[in-house]
Amino acid sequence: MDNAYEPGSSAGASLQTAALRMAQGSSGVWLRAVSRLGLVCRGTVYLLVGYLAFRLAVATHGRTGAPASAAGAVQAATAHAWGRVTLVFLVAGLGAYALTQLIEAVFRPVRAESTIGRWRQRAVSSWGCLLYSALCLSTAWLLVATRRPETAQSEHRQDVDVTAALLRTGWGRLLLVLVGVLAVAAGVEVGRRSVRLDFRERFTAEHMSRALAVITRALGTLGCVARSVVFVLVGVFLLKAVVESDANQTKGLDAIFRWVASSAAGSWLLALLAFGIVCYGLYCLIEARYRDLTPGR
Repeated sequence: MDNAYEPGSSAGASLQTAALRMAQGSSGVWLRAVSRLGLVCRGTVYLLVGYLAFRLAVATHGRTGAPASAAGAVQAATAHAWGRVTLVFLVAGLGAYALTQLIEAVFRPVRAESTIGRWRQRAVSSWGCLLYSALCLSTAWLLVATRRPETAQSEHRQDVDVTAALLRTGWGRLLLVLVGVLAVAAGVEVGRRSVRLDFRERFTAEHMSRALAVITRALGTLGCVARSVVFVLVGVFLLKAVVESDANQTKGLDAIFRWVASSAAGSWLLALLAFGIVCYGLYCLIEARYRDLTPGR
């Protein structure tokens, strides 16, 4: 059945035709604008997370302040006087990126050369859609609800409480194992991309200078290495929590950073990890400028 969606099939040709029609006229202009907004917002979140991780790396003490995570990035972005305006921008951008990932899940697998490649692309794009939809909804909730500012302790406590509740049931344990395995698999996939891609496959390369192309590949490679490490660590600690039946083993993004910082030469290792995350944020901004945003490309 999957062969029906190969590039040369009638279904594959129909999807490509639909993608080209979406890219034309006023609908194409709006679609590209929405996609660029999503990429800019995604890059902004990565830059803020990297900044918070850098700040943690050079801190001399404590578990105070905004956590170095997506929630902490949103909190840092909305801390100033124009916070609600920034929050609206983040909600719109995160929703836009979730929509971009949904469109990719529908159209981009057609261009894959193998069945495995098509299913891998569907899985990656679908995961991105779900992840950024959840982040968009949690950010939107801040617009209508009054909440205490997140701290590293409160965020970790929430992660532990959720894990503990799931560990009490058989289906909850299976869900945790599934999420842990998927996180490790995502880390391996991102690591594979850091080696195999030049990060300009989907760019309008004729508009880029050679120097910028070299910088783009360096930023994408370093960023994907950092993301790969984070994904694998999150998955490993989640699986460890299930094996040991200990919810305290669960570690979210901020807890991962603090675990790295507590190791030998931890400040330097965390600084390198933060540098990689900042690199990926900069890559996302370059991607927003130069990427070919035709659906499925």
